Amino acid sequence: MFKSGRQSGTDVQAEAARLAEYLAPTVAASNLYLEGVDIRIAGSQRTVHVTVDLPEDEAGGVSLDLISEVSRSLSQALDADPADTGRPYELEVSSPGLARPLTEPRHWRRNLGRMVRVRLRQGEDVTGRVLSVEEDAVTVRPDLPAKKGMKAKPGDPVRIPFGNIRSGKVEIEFTHLDEELAAAEERAATADLENEEA
Repeated sequence: MFKSGRQSGTDVQAEAARLAEYLAPTVAASNLYLEGVDIRIAGSQRTVHVTVDLPEDEAGGVSLDLISEVSRSLSQALDADPADTGRPYELEVSSPGLARPLTEPRHWRRNLGRMVRVRLRQGEDVTGRVLSVEEDAVTVRPDLPAKKGMKAKPGDPVRIPFGNIRSGKVEIEFTHLDEELAAAEERAATADLENEEA
């Protein structure tokens, strides 16, 4: 239970873990995955930050409509929390975004096909596209160095055990963002046309 008064870091972490377990079914009911719960204390106010993501077998990101929907459900769950002491709280709900470090196998699976930068504990760092993910390793097709002004060529796939990964991060590709934006605009135009014909 979250007691009133000054809280130690251990108390806050324990409460965040309790809330993560308590809120997970609410997040799952919206077909989302609970990435984590973080609690920040400022005076008598506490901020409960909940990070949600799509299931690992779904592509894309969490829409604002879905964030809004799960926020309402989470707020109702927090208000009905039997272990809560009634201390005021502010709820923040977000999705991880591309800047999130890739620290779990599910993070890598969520980014299949994307370009990533992998810093290794042993050996040279690798930048390449995620081809497949196993329980203990990720396979990446690295970009081979190219002459200035030339497009990099794909190399042979490299299997990297998770134990040898110091850190992983998605590389933002502006050409792919342009393609995704164009595809979204095309889908919207098609939907408008279908609505007009209906």
